[in-house]
Amino acid sequence: MNKKPTLGVLLGDACGVGPELVAGLCAKDKLYPYCNPIIIGDARVFEVAQEVVKAELDVKIIDKVEDAEFSPGVYNLLDQKDLDPKEINVGEVCKRAGKASGDMLITALDLSKEGKLDGFVFAPLNKAAMKAGGYELESENKLFGQYFGVESTCEVNILDNLWTSRVTSHVPIKDVHDALTQDSILRAIHILNDSLKLGGVANPRLGIAALNPHGGEDGTCGREEIDVIKPAMEEATKEGISVQGPYPADILFIKAFNGDFDGAVTMYHDQGQIALKLKGFQYGVTAHVNLPVGIATAAHGSAFDIAGKAIATTDALENAVKVAAEMSANLKK
Repeated sequence: MNKKPTLGVLLGDACGVGPELVAGLCAKDKLYPYCNPIIIGDARVFEVAQEVVKAELDVKIIDKVEDAEFSPGVYNLLDQKDLDPKEINVGEVCKRAGKASGDMLITALDLSKEGKLDGFVFAPLNKAAMKAGGYELESENKLFGQYFGVESTCEVNILDNLWTSRVTSHVPIKDVHDALTQDSILRAIHILNDSLKLGGVANPRLGIAALNPHGGEDGTCGREEIDVIKPAMEEATKEGISVQGPYPADILFIKAFNGDFDGAVTMYHDQGQIALKLKGFQYGVTAHVNLPVGIATAAHGSAFDIAGKAIATTDALENAVKVAAEMSANLKK
């Protein structure tokens, strides 16, 4: 990896596990090995988080990124000054916390667009709270794409060394067929291939999912494999991308978890999500790719049921920091 990038580290929803996860990473010195971190959120929320994880951190409150001084063991915190912990209830959806979460994202996006951050990691958010707080976003990924003026953004889910993307995402199953075209499949292949290269894989090997049971059984159980998936794969091969398949999803992920591929392209949301979350939900990462900066988060949610109990594991958020740092560094080359 290149010179360490400067990453924003957002506290996430204050009613969930996010702030205590960030405090835990600081206490374990799991940020500076990968990046120069700038924590973004309310200083009072972070004080409570330190109490939860029983950590006494050396925190430097800053008003602007230019005031940051990076030294292992010292944590710069860009104080948003917008959320009093006394006005929220941990473990509950709260519009104040939701608004603060959205404001954190906008702050990080602004700083990234201005070149003051190389990328950022955000601790888990809660969409219901954000909507209650005035942020009517369909998804973070769509917000990021709109902010940077990029149409073909994508969420990539990462578990261990396997990266997965999907051709269709948050669409009803009944609409998947119409959304599968040679162009849309080839675009998903390109995005995953490029993302893996940013993640440090020089020559990615991609496995491609079929849509129909048993891969369509030579057209007797659906023709999508013949009509759109294989032609897209043939075009990718002509372009020098290593693709294999299409495999029925169950076979695809058996091969993927055995190390046959660096990445897997699925046709719809649950084809990949079920496999990854069964395999290792607690340490998976969601990266937002095809953007000018590296952005990642833990694959799990805000976990209101265990918030404030200091039992949430930091593995996924640490992995997100690693991914965002690697991508951000390579984007600067």
